[in-house]
Amino acid sequence: MSDKTYYVTTPIYYVNDVPHIGNAYPTIHADVMARFQKLRGRDVFFLTGTDENATKVAAAARDRGVPVNEYVDKLTDQFKEAWAKLDIQYDDFIRTTEPRHIRVVEAIFSRLLEQGDIYKGRYEGWYCIPCETFFAEGELVEGKCPECGRNVEWVQEENYYFKLSAYSDRLLEYIESHPRFLQPEFRKNEVVSFIKQGLRDISITRQNQGWGIPVPGDPSKVIYVWFDALINYISAIGYLSDEERFARIWPADLQLMGKDIFVRFHCTFWPAILMALDLELPGELFGHGWWTINGEKMSKSVGNVVAPAKLADDLAAESGAKPEIAVDAVRYFLCREVTFGVDGDFSMASFKNRFNSDLANDLGNLLNRTLSMLGKYFEGTIPDPKSFSGGLKDIIAETASAAAVYCEKLEFTKALEAIWQMIGAGNKYVNDTAPWELAKQGKNDELAGVLYSALEAARAAAIMIAPFMPATAVEIARQLGISDEFPSLKWADATAEKPFKAGTKTQGPDPIFPRLDTKKKEAKKVTEQPQEAPKPEKTEDTISYDYFSKLKIRIAEIKSAERIEGADKLLRLQVDLGDEVRQIVAGIALYYEPESLVGRKIVLLANLEPAKIRGVVSNGMLLAADVDGRAIILQPESDVPAGSKVR
Repeated sequence: MSDKTYYVTTPIYYVNDVPHIGNAYPTIHADVMARFQKLRGRDVFFLTGTDENATKVAAAARDRGVPVNEYVDKLTDQFKEAWAKLDIQYDDFIRTTEPRHIRVVEAIFSRLLEQGDIYKGRYEGWYCIPCETFFAEGELVEGKCPECGRNVEWVQEENYYFKLSAYSDRLLEYIESHPRFLQPEFRKNEVVSFIKQGLRDISITRQNQGWGIPVPGDPSKVIYVWFDALINYISAIGYLSDEERFARIWPADLQLMGKDIFVRFHCTFWPAILMALDLELPGELFGHGWWTINGEKMSKSVGNVVAPAKLADDLAAESGAKPEIAVDAVRYFLCREVTFGVDGDFSMASFKNRFNSDLANDLGNLLNRTLSMLGKYFEGTIPDPKSFSGGLKDIIAETASAAAVYCEKLEFTKALEAIWQMIGAGNKYVNDTAPWELAKQGKNDELAGVLYSALEAARAAAIMIAPFMPATAVEIARQLGISDEFPSLKWADATAEKPFKAGTKTQGPDPIFPRLDTKKKEAKKVTEQPQEAPKPEKTEDTISYDYFSKLKIRIAEIKSAERIEGADKLLRLQVDLGDEVRQIVAGIALYYEPESLVGRKIVLLANLEPAKIRGVVSNGMLLAADVDGRAIILQPESDVPAGSKVR
């Protein structure tokens, strides 16, 4: 393992508003990467912070009638509080108003001025005040700023310039010879195209309006916020103040930023500054996409901005989950729902579906049903599997290997998909081996081996989801009885030959993810008694094709099954229809053990109107054959996707 510290950064955030999902997105990803690298045994340094010297920050403070320093202090505290709420464990939080940063910016400006990379010149052209950026006539879009769409102003002033044009060829050569430098690939192509159009020298000072870092020797001007802000990545780790520390941490291994600041600033201006300073370039610059809300751009005026901390609070209140578990659900969703490099759309429906389907059903079922049977058959004590062979070891090993490769490449969506396939394999394994039948047959050694294997999968899942869902991983470890050793476990320990000590006492099961009732509003409209489906007019016991075509019959997968208190014949089932998870009530409790049903594919009448049975809302009907009074579930002959039409 390399002695170099793994160094990951987020962009530093403008303090002109409170943090939202767009800020949390790269910060959570950076936190996940930092935790993953620690699990792999690396020394890690994770940096985030706030960009406080912008002209528009000062303008926002003036608009609110408060001193600028008080305004930035308050908003910076809100960022820190939000990151603490989201369980983001950074190693340093840099503020660009700190003396340690200002000293480095001043020193770099003076050096580059002395060596000729900065020179004084006169500027005439278009300027966007909100973006604090100059644009050539040809860059404007219908006469407006190409970045934010606002009006631009014609400006004439004397400024200091950085010789960006001098680095065009070096930048192109470096990009060509370092394939991983700019990611994702399609954004790299945007950068190459931008450079080949011709880089212009960039103005790196503005008129001093009472806020910002004054130019050394020329206090009438302040240093351009982007020149100042980019330097945070080296000022925070000891550049020009602690060379030994700096040498251990730099260059950055991974730097994350949004696509709006990827091409112009992080992929041209930033590496050119580093080249001018004779410093190594970062290993990888990654430009992520944006989030929309229900297909619309987030906007305060529309009122659709999602604050991730509030999202977690609302989920905890609605579901009854512990606050830290609700936070994990937000982290999981943002890493699982959308590939990191592309744009994504947030909706409460998709968020709640992930919570119910992936967390409550898949992960929750594996842990709950296995611990429940362990309690029933072994008094909650992990048995010695003795000579038992087989199980899930190969799947666990394959998953640990694949997920690690995906994580290294920042493909968190694929990593989580692989982990959830392992969880699904664990649930299927329990279904196929039928521990309840082994118990009835007195095959205790085999029963012990089966439950031990299922617990292995739950333990491996806890280790591998720890970077994404740290509180959940700790809670799973507690229920598995391995709390003491869990903090010291590494990624490689997921594939331990014998991960449990025989005799370990487990806890629970205590459901971690209480299911959300996504049908609550519809259920309020349903009467207490079951409603019969509309009856077609009979013609010698036949129905018309038109009537039959109205029946929506689908394949569904049972995700969970439990008995209904006070109803001997009824089971409450959660079933996956591909695009949604529903609750139904089925009168099959006399013929099927609940745990034997999870993972089975069934045939469901999906458009039967909701009915309340024994106080439980049923949103569909399971179809079964009646053989001498016994219900036999109808199942497809071969495996087909949930949601498939039956015709």
